[in-house]
Amino acid sequence: MTYVIAQPCVDVKDKACIEECPVDCIYEGSRSLYIHPDECVDCGACEPVCPVEAIFYEDDVPEEWKDYYKANVEFFDELGSPGGASKLGLIESDHPFVAALPADINPAEH
Repeated sequence: MTYVIAQPCVDVKDKACIEECPVDCIYEGSRSLYIHPDECVDCGACEPVCPVEAIFYEDDVPEEWKDYYKANVEFFDELGSPGGASKLGLIESDHPFVAALPADINPAEH
């Protein structure tokens, strides 16, 4: 089990969750943040600090955002498990599902 970052983070990337994560498992893509499923220790520290309420426990992701679970997991298919996001910094890509979203997916958040 792991936490998942969903649609409200797309093009917002507040990063408060990154500061709270004790294991450095939240990676930054071009348009969204992603939680590494193998590095996350399920502590839940990230969830309450997200100002746009984009972080959900895997089993609690709202139905309309279920595709974000797959996007969070598959984002790491090529990246593997680097063992910490801070040493990588911004990753100039996103999961294809996130990359294909319209630019105004979260217009109220800009």
